[in-house]
Amino acid sequence: MTRTELIKFLGEQGINPSRKLGQNFLIDANLLDWTVRTAAPQPGEPILEIGPGTGVLTRRLIESGAHVTAVELDHRLADWIRHSFFHTPNFRLVQADACDVDYAALMGPDADFRCIANLPYAVSSVIIARFLELPRPPREIYVLLQLEMADRLRAAVGAKDYNALTVQIQAEYEVQVLRKINPNVFFPPPEVESAYVRFRRRADAPDIARRTALRELARLAFSQRRKQMRKLLRSRFPEEKLDDAYAALNIPADARAETITVSQFLRLAEMLG
Repeated sequence: MTRTELIKFLGEQGINPSRKLGQNFLIDANLLDWTVRTAAPQPGEPILEIGPGTGVLTRRLIESGAHVTAVELDHRLADWIRHSFFHTPNFRLVQADACDVDYAALMGPDADFRCIANLPYAVSSVIIARFLELPRPPREIYVLLQLEMADRLRAAVGAKDYNALTVQIQAEYEVQVLRKINPNVFFPPPEVESAYVRFRRRADAPDIARRTALRELARLAFSQRRKQMRKLLRSRFPEEKLDDAYAALNIPADARAETITVSQFLRLAEMLG
């Protein structure tokens, strides 16, 4: 849809774009073409789309032959999507809050699926964190994100944006910003810059048990960034285990969490159990 077509459509549906729901609709056909071409959905593969909105990306995904599952919270947009793709065999719609969906049940606990979406910015970190709790997270994720969030997820060790979620994401995925996006390709334009980001699961990604241990360790380690990590970890782990792990991984006793690499965090989680 062009900007004019979208404004007309929203008016007909009685929809006023909600900032709370992150409703910034894509109106650039060239960017839409590039998005689909880059993600390259394949016939028959399971694709998860979150926040389909007016269905412009949804239609392209369906036309690729992929089996598309879309999750939409806004009941007005969900009704439109349902009506638009009523008899489409390779499409299903779930009207729900994407932060609360049981994705293992929805996609299947062992499903090898990908996520291609324009995530609502306000809850993007929550949704991505939810993916990491799955027995088998998405093989790839292609999403539009707030640029600030993208920078946080790809931050290097020692950077001010390096945090617990950074560690968890980078243990599971290679994170790459493929393209920075101008606000004017959306209506209404967001007040922030955006980025199109690819998450590609690593060949050596941890299993769910190691992922869970890493999540708990990283959250504790970053719970008070200015404190030495060891002082925080002593609340949960015995001194002897900490001594052995720190020595084996060459971690200084006064190290803070932002100085610990992802690989060190993984080994630390394994050694501390």
